[in-house]
Amino acid sequence: MSKKVFVFDDNPDILELCTIILQDAGYDIKTSSTSNHIIDQVMSYTPDIIFMDNWLPDVGGIDATRELKANDLLKNIPVIYFSANNDVKSLADQAGADGYLSKPFDIEELEAIISRHLAV
Repeated sequence: MSKKVFVFDDNPDILELCTIILQDAGYDIKTSSTSNHIIDQVMSYTPDIIFMDNWLPDVGGIDATRELKANDLLKNIPVIYFSANNDVKSLADQAGADGYLSKPFDIEELEAIISRHLAV
């Protein structure tokens, strides 16, 4: 069964790029441009890994990640924080994310971070 990746980003180009890359690599992918109702969104898809942008409308990436990590059913899903912000590592730490990826990223980096966190 394919591993499921959920990408949260308000930039449609990034979502499209991630979709193309990840589908090519054999993953199932769902995208969302908002992290509102983050628990409901994630519960309805139960991804194996989540990519969370920092700048999201309404609920930002840090708060959305914290909500996920505070939820007993969802806290074990790895959340990879990704942002063009220079402080992406400290933002990821503040959010309690499991890893981070700087934008712009290259395809190898994206695939490597997924395999690292989904290594069985």
